This record gives sequence, structure tokens and C-alpha cells, in this order.
Amino acid sequence: MAGRAPGGANFEVILLDNNTPDPETWRPVEAHCRTLGSRFRFFHFEGLKGFKGGALNRALALTDPNAKYVAVIDSDYQVQPFWLRRVIPYFAAPGVALVQGPQDYRDSHQSRFKSMAYEEYRGFFHIGMVERNEHNAIIQHGTMTIVDKNALEEVDGWSEWCITEDTELGLKLFEAGYEAAYVHQSMGSGLMPDTLEAFMTQRYRWVYGAMQMLKRHARAIFAGQSALSWPQRYQFVSGWLPWISDGLGMVVTLMAIVWTVLMWVMPSTIDVPMPALSAAAMALFATKLFKTLLLYPPKVGSGFKGALLASIAGLSLTHTVGKAVWAGLLTSGKPFLRTPKCADPASFTQVLRVCWQEATLLTLLTLAMISMGFDRGFQDPAVMLWMVMLGVQALPYAATMVTARISARSNRTPGAFSADATGLSQAA
Repeated sequence: MAGRAPGGANFEVILLDNNTPDPETWRPVEAHCRTLGSRFRFFHFEGLKGFKGGALNRALALTDPNAKYVAVIDSDYQVQPFWLRRVIPYFAAPGVALVQGPQDYRDSHQSRFKSMAYEEYRGFFHIGMVERNEHNAIIQHGTMTIVDKNALEEVDGWSEWCITEDTELGLKLFEAGYEAAYVHQSMGSGLMPDTLEAFMTQRYRWVYGAMQMLKRHARAIFAGQSALSWPQRYQFVSGWLPWISDGLGMVVTLMAIVWTVLMWVMPSTIDVPMPALSAAAMALFATKLFKTLLLYPPKVGSGFKGALLASIAGLSLTHTVGKAVWAGLLTSGKPFLRTPKCADPASFTQVLRVCWQEATLLTLLTLAMISMGFDRGFQDPAVMLWMVMLGVQALPYAATMVTARISARSNRTPGAFSADATGLSQAA
């Protein structure tokens, strides 16, 4: 965290380490800060509660009383020296309390898996955030962000009940009537998850936190009890809908498997569902897939290959997203899930242990399709449509298996993949 006071180069940098048990991990950082001068202050705390929000609130209390802006970056980020000079002028506009830059990554060229994940990330920052910025409804991230300190304190800082405290803070600022700005330029880069498990853990936390926010801010969003504009409400709700759709899709998958089993067990009683139901499920999936394939090449500059990689990586997270949606809606005490960085390599067998649920569902859906062919034949159009629907429902789980294989191969031969990873900065 960096607090920047008015007056040119007046700034301080606070490095806060919380709950790291091994002193050998954080003491070298503390020692290095002492060599950087008095502007750099290091703090280590044990037993700090409130997830990342609790740590940020503690750091906020340590800032210089004269600080006017508070900037936050993750520990794995390398920031361009022009970052503060580039974004601070945006605060001259009346009402602006938040300026956000895109997340970017410097290790996308290290493996095919990271290249896939990178393409999946890019769409949000090149498409979603650009559109949101037009409606003053951007998503605040926990890194490359700067907040007006007075506005931050007015909304009581970061919430310590939410595991996505950054996005929730941005929503609170909008509810208080403040504005935000998105600078579509790469000004810092971090590290991506190294394994499929870490990729899933990160997305689970994002989705679970979003569902926490949906429950806590429902009145402000749906009942009009805030300063949110209708475009802002639309952007937040529409941003969560694809995740909610994955949650519903998981239920549809389970029901489809059960229904197929009942058709096989009780053929005289249970028949093929109405074709309209199968068509609706396939239409939702096609809309999600074709949206990526059509928008990515012109908006992200990824080409068809990049769009295809992004689609596979995104589909591989479908089951993870679905589980997080239901867990977030039905529970409230999920602990903070730190995204592992620089993780140890994992073999394909180890990766399969992580995605055994997806592998099981893929197997069951495949068996369901085969059983339909043997049991009902291929003459009835409704049966054929149901088999196609089962195949469509199986695609996300197949994508998980493909991504798992790529992740394992990438970890087995790190650094072997060389891609044209130009980064967000050249595409911006």
C-alpha cells in the first residue's frame, strides 16, 4: 500500500505482511526495506483477522495523516515508474474517488497453460471493463488501484466480512455517489496461477465473494436504496449473471443425468423431455461460447486462436463457478482463499485429483448419451436432440480435462513454451 500526499513526490510505501508463520520468509523483505530509506516502512502482524480487508485496514491506519490518496498493489506485482503520475490527474475531476488500471501478467509466455489463462483474463479488461467505464460501473481490483483517502474512510474502509473486499469497496463508493475511472493501459504486471488448482481456487474466491456482495447489497441494487444509477445496477447484475447461469447449468446437468437414468429404468413411465427444454439449454451454452469467439478477435486482438484458448480455459472453470455460486448463496462463512503463486508442479494424476468431480460428470454424461443410443435408437428427433443436449452439457467438463492435461504437461516442462505474449500494454 502506498499513500500519496499532495505536492509532487511526497509519498510513502507501506509493506504489510500478515500471518506469515515463518520469519525466514518475511525478515529478508523487512531488511531490504531498511535499505530503501524512510519512505519505505515494513510491518509484520500475527493473528490479524478480517481476511485481506483486515490487513488493508490496518495498513490504512498506519498511513501518514497528510496522505490524500491510497494506492494498493499485490506483492507479486512490478509497477511501472510512471504509474502514479499517469493516474493521479484523474482525481481532478469532481466526484472521482477511484482510479483503476488493468491487471496484467508478465509470465504468460512460460507455458501453454498460462497462455490459455492469460487469454481468458484479457477479455474482461479489454471488453468488460471498457464497457463498464462508460457507465461509471467498473469493478475495483485489489491491485493497481488508487482511492481517495477521504472517500475510503467515509465508507468505513474495506469490509472484513467479504473475501472480495476490493470489488465490494468499489460498489460501496458507487452507492455513496462517487465516480470512478478506468485507465486502459498496462502500468504493472504480476504472476498468474501456475496450476489448474490455483486457477480454480482464484475463480472460486471471486465468485463466492460476488455472491456475498449480491446478498449484502441486494436492497441497494434492486430496491433503489442507494445512489446507484440504473446503468450501474445493470452492469453489476449482468456481470454476475453468467456465473449464476453456470450455477443453474450445474443443476441442469445433474437433473439430465438423473432423468436419463430414470428413462432407462422406467421406460414406460419416463419419456424424453420436451424438445424445447433441450433447445433452451443448448441456446444458452451457444450464446456464451459464440460471444467469446465473436468478440475476442476484434476487441481483444487475440485472433481466433486466442479466442479459442480463452473459451477452453473459461469452460474449464464452469463447474468451479457453479459450486462457488451455490456455496456463496447458501453459506456465509467461507474462509479467505489465497491464490497460490510460484506453486510446485503437478502431474496429471495430481491434477485429476483436483477435478475428479468434473471427470465423474463427464463420464456419466458420456454413458448417458451411449445408453440413449442403445435404448431408444436414432429415429426419434426428440431423442436425438436430448443426446445432443447431453453432449453440450459435457463440453465444459471435457474442457476441464483438456486444460488439466495442458496444465500437467506445462508443469512437466516449464519454460518450454514460447508465445508471442505482447501483454495488455501493446493491445491497449
